[in-house]
Amino acid sequence: MPREKLTFSQQVCIKTVGRAMQQAGMIQPGSRIGIAASGGVDSWIMLEVLRRRQRILPFPFEIMILHLNPGFDPDNHAPLKEYAIRHGIPAHIEVTDFGPRGHSDENRKKSACFYCAMLRRTRLFELCRLYGLTHLALGHNADDLVTTFFMNMLQNGRIDGMNPCETFFKGELQVIRPLILLEKADIRRAARQWGLSVWDNPCPSAGKTSRAAYAADIAQLIAQDKNRKKNLFNALRKWQLQIRD
Repeated sequence: MPREKLTFSQQVCIKTVGRAMQQAGMIQPGSRIGIAASGGVDSWIMLEVLRRRQRILPFPFEIMILHLNPGFDPDNHAPLKEYAIRHGIPAHIEVTDFGPRGHSDENRKKSACFYCAMLRRTRLFELCRLYGLTHLALGHNADDLVTTFFMNMLQNGRIDGMNPCETFFKGELQVIRPLILLEKADIRRAARQWGLSVWDNPCPSAGKTSRAAYAADIAQLIAQDKNRKKNLFNALRKWQLQIRD
């Protein structure tokens, strides 16, 4: 079988994720990783790259798809189910009511996104325990790192960003962020080139959150100088992630 020819962006995704995983010590031989797949472009790339890295790493690890449909469109996860079947990846696909509950009177104090995310994270933790998974992979990327840093500083008065690895339940579960060094532009290009079936977010709050507003402000700030984004991310990487070139 001829060797697959990858585009530049596809290579960037595979190599950058590998670099982050290696330098942050994200997984070990025998790791069992639950991939939190939302259907958005980030989680699709995370799934595609980790599937490919199974053939690259010198030790075995397992992956499993964990998809929690928020309940706005109970059928839009069909492409993810087809992908799992085609590649022989075990999957837990569950339709929830988390989205509507986040927008209901049940949620009296928090934003709809915060409440939905809290319910989703709790269920993901339950599924990791149910299936004996050692790792939970989340699709946060480099742009999310920058946005989170500014949100924590300006909203909460706290200097903090986003860790590549976090331990929960006395070491029973590791939450990892394999895309933490990847920029959104490379993610989007690679997803198009691989033909991944990204679907639109049907949530009524999509694009209307404070996170989206911060991301827009940051985009405007860095647009004034092409080096600002590079310098900003490199500073955060060297300070918090302790990942060196």
